[in-house]
Amino acid sequence: MHVYEVLKRPIVTEKTMIATDEQNKVTFEVDMRANKFQVKDAVEAAFDVDVTDVRILVMPAKTMRRGKQIRIRQPKWKKAVVTLAPGDSIQLFEGV
Repeated sequence: MHVYEVLKRPIVTEKTMIATDEQNKVTFEVDMRANKFQVKDAVEAAFDVDVTDVRILVMPAKTMRRGKQIRIRQPKWKKAVVTLAPGDSIQLFEGV
């Protein structure tokens, strides 16, 4: 898998922005086939930073019910919480 296929998008929520400011952690949605080593290489190549730790979580699918039928509203996806080295940062929004 190519390094630019691993990262899909940054996850920008209130909780992830607090973690970015206080703990120097950045959260990304990643490809389901990616592992920790591929995520580390992709972040270092794309943003030119040093990565100290990567944590991977598989977020479960969201379902809905219509009578007896169960449908998948949103498929499962994988997210990675990347801890950057002290002094490094990733600017997701320039000038905001």
